[in-house]
Amino acid sequence: MAKPTTIKIRLNSTAGTGYFYVTKKNARTMTEKMVVRKYDPVARKHVEFKEGKIK
Repeated sequence: MAKPTTIKIRLNSTAGTGYFYVTKKNARTMTEKMVVRKYDPVARKHVEFKEGKIK
């Protein structure tokens, strides 16, 4: 069977709160690490979330 094009990733907060989002990305078109600015409810502001592995 072929490998799936989308993989699940974990977006970890750079604010150090431990909050994270789980999302999917296309591994073939987006080869670099994903960085997105999203809302962190623990810090109560928008911060950058960087891609990490799901354990």
